[in-house]
Amino acid sequence: MSIKPEISWTDFEKIDIRCGTITAVHDFDKARNPSYQLEIDFGDLGIKKSSAQITSLYRKEELIGQQVLAVVNFPKKQIANFFSECLVLGVYGEDKKDVTLLTSLPVKNGMQVG
Repeated sequence: MSIKPEISWTDFEKIDIRCGTITAVHDFDKARNPSYQLEIDFGDLGIKKSSAQITSLYRKEELIGQQVLAVVNFPKKQIANFFSECLVLGVYGEDKKDVTLLTSLPVKNGMQVG
């Protein structure tokens, strides 16, 4: 596996990664690949929605209350009839299909990763 091109510190500083708690999970039947629609509480930033292809490793009920890491400063992305407002971070499995969420130790929602 090759490494991506080097970025500058300024490039990294543009990425806003925050901790948030999943408050709701819904099936996303209109997605091309099996996915959930997540609602994530980012504290002062409010609730943001995200689509996540994590159905093979997670059941909806076990995701509620789980704290995750997400990029919150991407533009909204339309996926079918849904607008994703943040990118939940995870690690790809060897087959690039299974995604394991990056989780956080308990911290205040909205805290920034640096």
